[in-house]
Amino acid sequence: MDFMLEEELMDLMTFCLQNPDSSEVNEKKNRITEIGRELFLDGGVDALENFFFALQNRIVQEIEKDPSALRSLWNGITDEWQY
Repeated sequence: MDFMLEEELMDLMTFCLQNPDSSEVNEKKNRITEIGRELFLDGGVDALENFFFALQNRIVQEIEKDPSALRSLWNGITDEWQY
């Protein structure tokens, strides 16, 4: 399941970064937030950190864009995650 979520997050984040003006961005960001909630329930803040670290590295290597701004989509899931 983790692999599937990682791939889905990769697709969603890549889309948001490459198509910032698309009408679909809000829908994609909402799904990123939902996945963050699932990850947190399954593995806590460590899961969020691990997933984001792996995704950030992949995205930077593959499309040369930094997804750091998308970290804030997981704010509010836990008090430990504030970006």
